[in-house]
Amino acid sequence: MNSEEAVQLVQTSVKLRYPIEIAICNAHTTLTALDDPAFAATLQEMTLLNDGIGVDLASRFLNGKGFPDNLNGTDLVPAILSEIDLPLRIFLLGANETRVQLAKEHIERVYPRHQVVGARNGYFDMSDCDAVCTEINRAAPDLLLVGMGNPRQEYFIVQNRAHLDATVAIGVGALFDFMSGSVIRAPKMVQAAGLEWLFRLLQEPRRLFRRYVVGIPRFFAALVRLKYGKAEL
Repeated sequence: MNSEEAVQLVQTSVKLRYPIEIAICNAHTTLTALDDPAFAATLQEMTLLNDGIGVDLASRFLNGKGFPDNLNGTDLVPAILSEIDLPLRIFLLGANETRVQLAKEHIERVYPRHQVVGARNGYFDMSDCDAVCTEINRAAPDLLLVGMGNPRQEYFIVQNRAHLDATVAIGVGALFDFMSGSVIRAPKMVQAAGLEWLFRLLQEPRRLFRRYVVGIPRFFAALVRLKYGKAEL
């Protein structure tokens, strides 16, 4: 779907109180699922949206056509907040305490018609999920944004969905880092060229070396195996 259709999906879900869980999948997410059947099974429980040039090239290679839009969370969530035609109650879960609070302030300043009803850092043990779910449910959000990285955020959403009252839950990766101003987005020209991954690698080479320098060749090697029947999803 394109960006407008993705916004409409969220809007319809909130209006009808029909729960959905969204995972935004880039090449790293897909490669992690290829390596980990449990994560692949988790993603199959969610609505999947495409993120980045890697999965677009993969779709062209495997299916002969790409995606209508790049639905990365850093652009999609602002589009939802700008374009949706009803006010939302929003809960932020993820990042460290400073960054999630700065992201909360950003949303309150830039999108004042929505209400951020709660914000909590993502540094908790998964054995404490019941307490985290209770905190979220007390706030009664329409939209739960979970920024804890792959695969942790998707595991949290799917494994706790039966205990969460939020209508829409989206795994948003590094969104709070960008919203807080802690991480700088690539210039528009770099984004348009499909090189935002390189910009991020240059910003955080030690953290992202394995994801990009090792992961990208592995991802495309996996696609070749899939294309020619030597591996299965």
